[in-house]
Amino acid sequence: MTIADIHASTEGKMKQSISALQNNLSRIRTGRANPALLDSIHVEYYGSQVPLSQVANVALLDARTISVQPWEKNMAAKIEKAIRESDLGLNPASMGDLIRVPMPPMSEERRKEMTKLARHEGENAKVATRNLRRDANEAVKKLVKDKQASEDEQKRAEAEIQKMTDRYIAEIDKLVAAKEADILAV
Repeated sequence: MTIADIHASTEGKMKQSISALQNNLSRIRTGRANPALLDSIHVEYYGSQVPLSQVANVALLDARTISVQPWEKNMAAKIEKAIRESDLGLNPASMGDLIRVPMPPMSEERRKEMTKLARHEGENAKVATRNLRRDANEAVKKLVKDKQASEDEQKRAEAEIQKMTDRYIAEIDKLVAAKEADILAV
């Protein structure tokens, strides 16, 4: 393994932590409806728990309403129950074979909770990024110890890894700030 391999591997893992953060932030509720909110809901389907998206079509009706259309009519009641029992605080309403999930307006207190949650997700992503930096630096030190790289190369590699870490942490901060602004927008 070379310094370039370590650099590329670390960059790939940091990109993965950014995409995981984006995925986690998309699940945090804002004032607007977002079909990704229902991604975490699982429904019983013939004896096993499956994601809601595998038994129904989830879409937006308008800015404040998500529509869930089950592919089998007998699933409507189970889907409605799963949404109601989730920790999202949603109250679905059936209209024939269509389930409407209106997004209740968020109170100031709830908005503050959601921003704390977004910050927490951001902090977790930063910790993961810093751990990746530490692992990369240790790998570079091991190369120097095994006489496969010089100390000058080690210094250069550690500086590059630090720049990469700073860049990804700045991106994490930007994503969290955007999500906070989205949550606090009334």
